[in-house]
Amino acid sequence: MTTLGVVFRPQLPPERLRAMVRTAEESGLEELWLWEDCFLESGIASAAAALAWSERLRVGVGLLPVPLRNVALATMEAATLHRLFPDRVMLGVGHGVQDWMGQVGARVESPLTLLREHLDAMRALLAGERVTTEGRYVCLDGVALDWPPA
Repeated sequence: MTTLGVVFRPQLPPERLRAMVRTAEESGLEELWLWEDCFLESGIASAAAALAWSERLRVGVGLLPVPLRNVALATMEAATLHRLFPDRVMLGVGHGVQDWMGQVGARVESPLTLLREHLDAMRALLAGERVTTEGRYVCLDGVALDWPPA
């Protein structure tokens, strides 16, 4: 099956997102993709707005750079979107552009280690587990979401 969608580039001003969402929905497109880009636009805020402005459009963020986000906060945001808009949210995560991560003081020595630790914790939290971990970058002590996705 072929899925048709459109990308709203973060170089466009956020004020144009609502019109893009309406056009995509009215055109019968199935997906709208966003991405979080340093110094341009937030992926989570844009996704929440796009989901609220549409009835059936699936909205993806590809991708959220994990060095910028605490795993508990990122997971709470993901869980909230999934509960508010079931089956309409797609979130991708990555290690970010290292030069940009350095500009904001978030560059890590081992981006793949951070990504693995972040994903392991995020998956467990989204599954409703209580997580305690002491990794190189991710440290959680008995953390569990009160509202994991259904």
